[in-house]
Amino acid sequence: MSLAQWWQSTWSDLELPQPEPHVLHELLTRYAEPHRVYHTAQHLAECSKHFQQARELARNPGAVQLALWFHDAIYDTHSPHNEDQSAAWAVRVLAGVGAPTTLQDSVRDMILATKHNAAPDSPDAALTVDIDLSILGASATRFDEYETQVRHEYAWVPEEAFREARAKILREFLARPRIYSTDFFYDRLEVPAKANLQRSVARLGA
Repeated sequence: MSLAQWWQSTWSDLELPQPEPHVLHELLTRYAEPHRVYHTAQHLAECSKHFQQARELARNPGAVQLALWFHDAIYDTHSPHNEDQSAAWAVRVLAGVGAPTTLQDSVRDMILATKHNAAPDSPDAALTVDIDLSILGASATRFDEYETQVRHEYAWVPEEAFREARAKILREFLARPRIYSTDFFYDRLEVPAKANLQRSVARLGA
């Protein structure tokens, strides 16, 4: 499924009219910004693939998909407010097509859950977060590519500082009772994710 097809499918599942074409254009332009190396259309496509595989887990498939579309819409490695701004954009788009406030709130909460600073508080938020984190359980080759991509996005950070900060983040994931909240992703990705994280932490010298 192409990204354009996925966009159409998302709004069909939401049973809402698609927003004006400039919304998708602006969204894809954001994901193609030159400072992005991992948080690009490649990441969106990978999220789409994982969603299609786990679709039956979604209570509201359209809402989960829209949260995935917008969860990295705003991405500035110098800013701590990316998810908040991304969620606000999604809410504006939903409001513009007449979506109920309950749906707006649900999508906003799912996007904010991708800050990964607290356990997801709903089944759909858990699914959204697990899909976002699916890269951790990718093949060793893809995971190593991801780590290189993230380093490029933070090229402005000195090497020692980056290594310390990155190792801290990865160790925090390893310290969790489980990385994936849903059994679907836990059964498939938990073991390779921990192996990838342990290898990366060792490589960072932490």
